[in-house]
Amino acid sequence: MKEFYRIHAEMCKVFSNPTRLEILHLLRYDELSVTELIDKSKLSQANISQHLAIMKARGIVVSRRDGKNIYYRLANPKIVRAFDIIRDALVEKMKKDSKAVADFR
Repeated sequence: MKEFYRIHAEMCKVFSNPTRLEILHLLRYDELSVTELIDKSKLSQANISQHLAIMKARGIVVSRRDGKNIYYRLANPKIVRAFDIIRDALVEKMKKDSKAVADFR
C-alpha cells in the first residue's frame, strides 16, 4: 500500500505546476499538436516540451506522430474530472474567503 501512495504522490506532483495545469486545461477537449499548444499558451517550445515530457513520463498524456507534427492528448479522461473537482473546491474556498473578508469589514 505504501508503494501505491508513493505513486499517487508522484502523479499529484505533476499537477503542482501552473504550466502543467494550463496544458491539462488546453488538452481537456482536444488532441493538440505542440505548435497548437505553443500558440494557445504563448509559452516557448522548450518550456512546453519540458512539461509534456514530464506529463508523458507520468502517464498523464500520450502522444502520436503524424508527419512532422507530434500530437498530445490526455491518457485518461478521468484526469479532467479530478481537475474539475479540485477547481470547484478552490472556487468555493475563494468565494467563502471573500465573503469572510467582506463580513469582517
